[in-house]
Amino acid sequence: MASDPLLPQLIPMAGVVDYRGRPVTRYNSGGWSSAVFVIGVEMAERSAYYGISLNMITYLTDELGESTAAAAASVTMWTGTVLMMPLLGAFLADSCLGRYPTIVASSLLYVLGLGTLTLSSILPNLQPQLQVPLFYVSLYIVAFAQGGHKPALQALGADQFDENDPQECVSRSSFFNWWYCGMNVGMIGSFLVLSYLQDNIGWGLGFAIPCILMVIAAIAFLIGTRRYRCYPLEVESPFARIGRAFLAMAKNGGAHSIILDESRRLSKGEAKEKQYLLVFDQSNVEDNESAPSIVQVEEAKAVLRLFPIWISCVVYAIVYSQSSTFFTKQGGTMDGRIGSSFQVPPAALQSLIFATIVVFLPIYDRVLVPTVRNVSKKPSGFSLLQRIGTGVAFSVVAMVVAALVETKRLNTARECGLIDRPNETIPMSLWWLVPQYILFGVAESFAMVGLQEFFYDQVPDTLRSLGIALFLSIFGVGRLISSFLVTAIDGLTQREGESWFSNNLNRAHLDYFYWLLAGLGATALTIYLFFAQAYVYKNKVNAAL
Repeated sequence: MASDPLLPQLIPMAGVVDYRGRPVTRYNSGGWSSAVFVIGVEMAERSAYYGISLNMITYLTDELGESTAAAAASVTMWTGTVLMMPLLGAFLADSCLGRYPTIVASSLLYVLGLGTLTLSSILPNLQPQLQVPLFYVSLYIVAFAQGGHKPALQALGADQFDENDPQECVSRSSFFNWWYCGMNVGMIGSFLVLSYLQDNIGWGLGFAIPCILMVIAAIAFLIGTRRYRCYPLEVESPFARIGRAFLAMAKNGGAHSIILDESRRLSKGEAKEKQYLLVFDQSNVEDNESAPSIVQVEEAKAVLRLFPIWISCVVYAIVYSQSSTFFTKQGGTMDGRIGSSFQVPPAALQSLIFATIVVFLPIYDRVLVPTVRNVSKKPSGFSLLQRIGTGVAFSVVAMVVAALVETKRLNTARECGLIDRPNETIPMSLWWLVPQYILFGVAESFAMVGLQEFFYDQVPDTLRSLGIALFLSIFGVGRLISSFLVTAIDGLTQREGESWFSNNLNRAHLDYFYWLLAGLGATALTIYLFFAQAYVYKNKVNAAL
């Protein structure tokens, strides 16, 4: 009698349960039918988040009366908090609550924060003295809620695909592409609609819509509840387990965390294979009962192996932060007219990054990956590290192009006698900036999505949310370093004469800064390639660089 092809789909999956802890099968759980809910939630959440963050500095200066410097400091502090809070959220999701409960709790807190934010924008008519403290309290409620929502939601979405099933493994790689594509669709919606409403209709409505979007996101997430695959928490916190392994290795002389280069002659050719090794000699541990197990040591190794990649990608995060700052300032001095009257706002060009991602990622997923897969024989086409490296390389090219365009802008200003007339429009089209924005979009499509999947895939299975949080922390640290770098360069160059970041951009030298970033990016790419060559993947699906 022939076996029923549906039978394997009806067998309960090992180690996987539903939101109530009951066994699930492949047939009635997971896959794209549940992942689409997660992607939809992310689209709505990103629209809500960027609906309050894109125009925040304008609200602080125009509505709350803060100075530009104070407002910029407030935005930087809040953004840094937003990017670092996922580390706490990941701890709660992976050790205390579980991903599903963390998302539900964070969604409720998110709605509370956005609702209070909306209330603060209409309170001046009633009690003006409450507006500022209520605004900041609600803002940091949103930061805390986002810290739990972001890593847990993305990890739960990727959890819907079984990495041990070849077909689902390919789908999981596609999930990260469509996740990031959906995220950028949400950003475009905020950029085009909410910023207009806030500037032209009113802040009350401009903040109320993000709150409504977050309510819709929470409802959409709950609708998909019955199909979600969840992983039960272990009795012992994975953070405690790995921490104990690190502590034991630090306390005992037989524990050595080292990186070794092993040269191995393969049967064909003279290829070198470099590996990260963690050596632990349990015979030197005073109390063998407290010695970490082989599993704990392997988990510690998996976490340690990530840090060289993490560090070498921080420079990419520094470069990434420029698109929303100096690129926009450049555009403010250029001719943005379309026809005889319509003026394109310089900040609107940021939408080109989002649009490039939305257009490029489907092409990448449906055309480029299958083509490369036929050559590389890897399910995902590119290995994760190849994808990240390609994105970093594109970011270096983007900075070179930005430097060349800025040099032309300065030369045009000089030729037209506009050096000391910063308020005059330079006769150079704003569209000269388009290539660098498009290159940034392509770089994001490779690097950002690759980094998300890499950190999710390569951490221990019980720390998936932490993996997403580590990815986000790259950009938190990168933004802080970028801020410090600009401040330091500004101080040093002012002593020598004209600052690279002079308020008169026609006398500034953003071109020098872009060349510096291109050089730093190229150096970081070289270091990244060294570590990528040496990296040993946790599994064989994503074979080495």
